[in-house]
Amino acid sequence: MKNLSTWLLVFFMGMFLVFRIIVCLTASMGGTFLVEPLNVNLEVIVIFVDLAAMLFIIRRNMIGAIIYLTAHGLYFGTSALKCIMSILGGDGAALNNTMGALFSVVGIVLPLWALLDMFADKARKANPTNKKTDWFYTNEAFDRKLDERADKNNYKF
Repeated sequence: MKNLSTWLLVFFMGMFLVFRIIVCLTASMGGTFLVEPLNVNLEVIVIFVDLAAMLFIIRRNMIGAIIYLTAHGLYFGTSALKCIMSILGGDGAALNNTMGALFSVVGIVLPLWALLDMFADKARKANPTNKKTDWFYTNEAFDRKLDERADKNNYKF
């Protein structure tokens, strides 16, 4: 993660994940909150899928962004569509619909941003890291040590 955009993306993903955990806990305890989850059991599954996808996104793996977009698209897509249609239908004064639409749209935009960030990251393809060989090519102190040792070898024939 060399780009500021990736750090910000992971930060916002973490904040949104913590918010959804709070919403899920509040709903499971029977409390009221501004946003209600569609299905508490499905919300827990999506939270765990998001944790795995976040790890892949941190490691700059494209499959993480695709999983994240798919999970959020399936879960928040129906909620966003339902809330936006009810607002357009004239029930826009209800705070639950407005807040639900807002956070559902955020739940759709955040994975799109993750996918676009993966596509836009040229360093991921241009300068890949390989732990098996990078220690040799990036370790100048090791090269200097070998050079100094090689200069002191005086072989007599």
